[in-house]
Amino acid sequence: MDSMTTSAVHTPRGPVTRKDVARYAGVSTAVVSYVVNGGPKKVAPATEAKVQDAIRILGYRPNAAARALKLGSSETIGLVIPDNTNPFFSLLAHAVEDAAAARGYALLLTNSDGNLAKERRNIRNLASRQVDGVVLASVLFEPDLEALESGEIPAVLLNHGGKAPGFNSVGVDLAAGARMAVEHLIGHGHTNIALAMGTNVAQDYDLREEGWLQALAAAGLPEGPVVRGTFSRDGGYAAGQRLLASANRPAAIFASSDMQAIGILRAIHEAGLTAPGDIALTSFDGSAEAEYSWPALTTVEQPVRVMAEAAVSALLGARRGEPAEHRIFPTELRIRQSCGCPGAGVQ
Repeated sequence: MDSMTTSAVHTPRGPVTRKDVARYAGVSTAVVSYVVNGGPKKVAPATEAKVQDAIRILGYRPNAAARALKLGSSETIGLVIPDNTNPFFSLLAHAVEDAAAARGYALLLTNSDGNLAKERRNIRNLASRQVDGVVLASVLFEPDLEALESGEIPAVLLNHGGKAPGFNSVGVDLAAGARMAVEHLIGHGHTNIALAMGTNVAQDYDLREEGWLQALAAAGLPEGPVVRGTFSRDGGYAAGQRLLASANRPAAIFASSDMQAIGILRAIHEAGLTAPGDIALTSFDGSAEAEYSWPALTTVEQPVRVMAEAAVSALLGARRGEPAEHRIFPTELRIRQSCGCPGAGVQ
């Protein structure tokens, strides 16, 4: 369409429709649909440019509700995590969002704050919005998914260390990762190794504790002291203070999360001690903060992007009727200075 013809077309009153865009650009409504949806048919670059100009000039906004009704899909995935202020879960959420976007899906993020009642409320809210599926990092090993099941909305359990019958689940071998971190401390000659174990309101036992126990037993070492608290900097700080005040002060500590380890580092520094000189430290997760703490943390790194890709793939596979399965991924020990090693590396 030339400039004279375009200028003669008046901007429509009221909500702009796909027909208005087609009329303005001098194309069919099907061509507008192909441009807006990125297919299924290709559009010539010059034609696409005319349609995009018409969309911009008229201020056209596609009707997501109408599109969802037509497709039978909201093209939206829900995500429930314990706490997006925790850098590990922030990184995980970002990776899930990227994996969803690559497949044409938007993401609705909610936080449970590690609270079972809030987790259930978030699940019900997502179900009421008719999302296409929910990725859930639950506070329970077997969460309550009745709201999703009744709406025939598939779910994938993310950051899940064990097989959950009937559900798709994605995670890492928590016990193996923890065992690797504790074995590394044993390799430095430590015999009194404490555990700073994170807990939440709904689940007290964690396979990371099992890995700690396995490593000590295999080396013929006694169990060191155990302090339990929240998966947070505050929880780690309190755990560090208690361990340092103990008559049986440990020579090394395995923390079940990077955030706890950062809190423990503060407690060590405030006590006038050094890490790893006085107390060696390893942790679990592999968040960016682990690399920039002082000293930098030796940590068990989870493959966040691989896990996110697997979770979104499993969710969309469930929509196609594919059978549920448990996907487990290996971890790596990211070696830095907090354990007593001189530099960075991977074990």
